[in-house]
Amino acid sequence: MRIGIPKEVKVGENRVALTPAGAAELSAAGHSVYVMRGAGNASGFADVAYQQVGASMVDSLAEVYACAELIVKVKEPQQEEFALLNHRHILFTYLHLAASRELTEMLLASGASCIAYETLVDAQGRLPLLAPMSEIAGRMAVQAGAHHLEMAQGGKGILLGGIPGVAPANVLILGGGVVGANAAAMAVGMGAQVRVMDKSIARLRQLDDLWRGRVVCEYAVQARIEELALTADLVIGSVLNAGASAPKLLGRDLIRQMGSGSVLVDVAIDQGGCFATSRPTTHQSPTYIEEGVVHYCVANIPSAVGRTATLGLTNATLSYIVRLADSGLAVLNSDAGFRAGLNIHHGQLTQAAVGYSFGIPFSDVSLALSKRQISYKK
Repeated sequence: MRIGIPKEVKVGENRVALTPAGAAELSAAGHSVYVMRGAGNASGFADVAYQQVGASMVDSLAEVYACAELIVKVKEPQQEEFALLNHRHILFTYLHLAASRELTEMLLASGASCIAYETLVDAQGRLPLLAPMSEIAGRMAVQAGAHHLEMAQGGKGILLGGIPGVAPANVLILGGGVVGANAAAMAVGMGAQVRVMDKSIARLRQLDDLWRGRVVCEYAVQARIEELALTADLVIGSVLNAGASAPKLLGRDLIRQMGSGSVLVDVAIDQGGCFATSRPTTHQSPTYIEEGVVHYCVANIPSAVGRTATLGLTNATLSYIVRLADSGLAVLNSDAGFRAGLNIHHGQLTQAAVGYSFGIPFSDVSLALSKRQISYKK
């Protein structure tokens, strides 16, 4: 298989989809790896490191897409990449299609087969390729929230952990999954008063057993979410409906009633956001103030720690990249969890949640795969 690693062109994106060590594994297995010059620079991986393990360096996005059959990325393709994709490509990356009808339609028009990291599941039903970035995003959400509670950033002027004689900040975490659990761990470590809300009693029980009262774990009903949001200094939105748009948990009227200088961190922004006032921001301009509340809605939070994120991502994705390289799309036929990652196949939408979000017809993934298979040679 010919594997292409483009340089990420999304604003503020510092990650690269494959480390030199990952490229070495693929090269050793007989595959050809084409890396765009400078792709790894921001995360600390120089071109020479890729060359030393047998990768070929190319000068442009167009060359990467022209050389490769399997395109491995970090973030969804940008405008300048749409025309470079075609029916012979397999695209393997974070897609988050439910956040963008335009992206969905462009990828359908390309004819490519698009596999999303965030909907692929393992044998236990977990999201193994989303997990490392969720761990980072959860931890960084608290760091960002603590920073933006400072008065110079528009916040209330509250120290997250307080001091002796002065109460710490109230942190409300909506969603107890990987993001929420990591956010709770960071907030506890910084000395905050922490409350996690989730609709899974089993998950709340796990978190309660872990923290033994240090974190208050509550069942998420809308009235209680709104009640607690009004007294929170920092609210972290970490809800996830895999492949679908995030539910809106706080409306504009409620946010207007929150204390001036409170902070909302919307980790679900890459799935449309879970607050009514959320809109995507970048690391270059991460916040805005609306209804008196500071909003941090960066859509690629882990990019701020590009080296850590790249290493963690490659650790998670490499075995799947190797299997795709070895067998092409045929690997999906024997692995239902891997098959769940296929969102688009040769002009057919195969992710029901996205179809429901946009009113776009969708096909059963197994049926779509049976209609057309492409064979790849090493």
